[in-house]
This record gives sequence, C-alpha cells and structure tokens, in this order.
Amino acid sequence: MKKDRDYIMFLEDIFESAKNIEEYTRGFSEIKFCSNEQVNDAVMRRFEIIGEATKHIPVKIKRKYPKIAWKKMAGMRNVLIHEYFGVNKDKLWKTIKEDVPDLKNKVAKILKEIDKGNKAKKLI
Repeated sequence: MKKDRDYIMFLEDIFESAKNIEEYTRGFSEIKFCSNEQVNDAVMRRFEIIGEATKHIPVKIKRKYPKIAWKKMAGMRNVLIHEYFGVNKDKLWKTIKEDVPDLKNKVAKILKEIDKGNKAKKLI
C-alpha cells in the first residue's frame, strides 16, 4: 500500500525542481534556451512537478507564506499540461530568470523553519 506523502516532501520537490531548472539553464542565453528542445523539455517537466507539488501544500502553509505565488505555480502547470503548444518560451525564460531563484530561496527558508520546529518538538 502506498504511503501518503507529507507536504514537506512536496516542498522538497518544489525546491529540487527550482534548483534543477537553474542548473539546466546555467550559462544559457534566451536564444540558446529557446532553441534547445532538450533543455526546454526538461525545464517544462520541472515546472509541471512544481505545479503538481503546489497542489499538495496545505492551505494553512500557503496562508502562512503568502509571498509565494502558489496559484500562479499551479496555473503554470495547467498551461504546460493542457496547452503545451501554446507555451510562450519568452515568458518561460523570463520566469526562469526572474521567479525561479526567488522561489528556490523562499522554499528553502520554509524548509529550514519547519526543520527547526521539528527539532524543537523533539527536545520537548
């Protein structure tokens, strides 16, 4: 029987996917990115994972961290899945450069806060 995943694992998925997107596109220009289908596919898959993982984050966590664009992340996943041929690579590149580093840092901060809380609970 499959064990339910804890929301922390979904936060880790978001962090890892953001990190991978940065790694996949490191050293790329927008032109190089837009012309490299292999990297495009890998990046789009990571955005799908981010969007899907976002749907599993509890509302109380989303409310606690309102500066993260939770709805926007889930919406991007829907565009990638349902409107694949309508994906605008220029907008995708802009998201990679402007939003992904910030997302990675914010999620890392959440994970650190959760970890500190878990350690504190163990000490009590």
